[in-house]
Amino acid sequence: MASSTRDGEPHEDEIRLWREDDWWIAKDVEAGVTTQGPSRETALENLDEAVALHNGEIGCDPTDEKLRELGIDPADNTTGDQEPPDVLE
Repeated sequence: MASSTRDGEPHEDEIRLWREDDWWIAKDVEAGVTTQGPSRETALENLDEAVALHNGEIGCDPTDEKLRELGIDPADNTTGDQEPPDVLE
C-alpha cells in the first residue's frame, strides 16, 4: 500500500484520487470513505458530502412530521423487536 508523509512523518489526512474506466474514484483515507463520479470534480464533491455524512456533520433522522409530509405513517414504519442488519452497525 502506498503511504504519504508530511515533514517526513506519516499522516492519515489524505485523499486519493484515481481513474477506473470512465469513472473517477475518490477516497478519504482516514475516514475510510470512498465515492465516485464521472469527473474528478464530481468525485471530490461526492467525497465531501459522504465524509460529512460519515462524520455526522450533515443529515439527520427524519422527524415524524417530515415522514407524514412524505406520505409515510411513522406508526407503520418501526423496526419493532428486530435488530438492524449488520450493514447498519
